[in-house]
Amino acid sequence: MIIAIDLGGMSAKGAVLQDGKLVGCARVKTNAQNSIEETVASLFALCKEVVLNAGGNLDEVTAVGIGSPGVIDSQKGEVVHWSNFSWHDVPLGKMLSEKIGKPVFVTNDANAAALGEAKYGAGKRFSDSVLITLGTGVGGGIILGGKLFEGYKSAGAELGHTVICKDGEPCSCGRRGCLEAYASATALMRMTKEEMQKNRESAMWNISPALSDVDGKTAFLAAEQGDASGQKVVENYVQALGEGIANIVNLLRPQAIVLGGGVSAQGEALLVPLRKYVSENIYVSQTYAPIEILCASLGNDAGLYGAGQYAVDRLK
Repeated sequence: MIIAIDLGGMSAKGAVLQDGKLVGCARVKTNAQNSIEETVASLFALCKEVVLNAGGNLDEVTAVGIGSPGVIDSQKGEVVHWSNFSWHDVPLGKMLSEKIGKPVFVTNDANAAALGEAKYGAGKRFSDSVLITLGTGVGGGIILGGKLFEGYKSAGAELGHTVICKDGEPCSCGRRGCLEAYASATALMRMTKEEMQKNRESAMWNISPALSDVDGKTAFLAAEQGDASGQKVVENYVQALGEGIANIVNLLRPQAIVLGGGVSAQGEALLVPLRKYVSENIYVSQTYAPIEILCASLGNDAGLYGAGQYAVDRLK
């Protein structure tokens, strides 16, 4: 019986991972204003609740796995830096372990999601896969030989901060031209608004009458209607994302690229042109070493599955 926790800025989700399934799911609120001790106490309460919901007790628990935002030293179970909560060098694993009396393992939330998809979701047919999340930012996780690759001191796999355009758009990390600055949902919305302002006749104005109404679907919906401006935005977005993926493929040559996050909800409208672009721009041909590009399947549960699996893997 493994407890899995997906820690977030507004809430923490918990479940028991048992026989490959999530049971006893529960949630507690989290808040940046709470002290570290208060947050750990909430996580301990969450652990007790999910075990009770699953029909068990804490004595039956083997370990706890946590997927946390921020830079994580997974060997120490420490949150090295989490800007939203102003956490620095927080021994999260040790603190919760002292309360629950079980080993607690901590990894980055994007890594957890990648592991979840690789073991239980869209990537389970492959030994080597890369998850790319297209949300407010661009996150990712790398699975090689069925195992999570975290890099030195768990600081690797920052796929969103690889540069695809030198001196390009500013990124939240402080550099310019990062994949995140072109392929995140935030970037897609920025490009949509810019194109709408250039063309007041675009069908995008019918879909989103005000710039404040623009979301990640606006350009795709307009493109489906044959709107030239919408098609231009989608094409530019696909090319940017495709460049990033081609770089990842040329470096790692995984069997699959799994796309998660809000933009991935566009499904085949995104995947069809993206597959074509990547196929035409990777170094070794698809014929020799084929790459599948597909959407994640676990939705918001990927991080929970992965956090639980991370604990299982660390116990081996």
